[in-house]
Amino acid sequence: MRVTTTGGTSATSAADQFSYIAAPAITAISPSSGPASGGTSVTITGTGFTGATAVKFGATSATGITVVSATSITATAPAGSGTVDVTVTTPGGTSATSAADQFSYVAAPAITAISPSSGPASGGTSVTITGTGFTG
Repeated sequence: MRVTTTGGTSATSAADQFSYIAAPAITAISPSSGPASGGTSVTITGTGFTGATAVKFGATSATGITVVSATSITATAPAGSGTVDVTVTTPGGTSATSAADQFSYVAAPAITAISPSSGPASGGTSVTITGTGFTG
């Protein structure tokens, strides 16, 4: 950085250098889904994570944030719903959103019926369970 006044221009030195810090970028998250109640430990992979000050799932702050390296962070997902973008904030800015940073909240399964509702104590009865949210 140089300063110019009516008396001239300052000399440059190591003491007057300014560095631009790039914003972080997320390239992957794992796992990419978890329960709506939160609590999932998520590994975030990308670049520029040094000095990270926040991780958000949508508008909600994560907890348990650990900057593992300039390319890896672990964080605990808060409670939520739907699909949200995960962002990382550092002194260089906040990561842009993309398909690589999306986290999907999965509703808990719900049982609506079982058939048959009873069987012998010795076991072996085939039971059909009906409900929602059984995928995975």
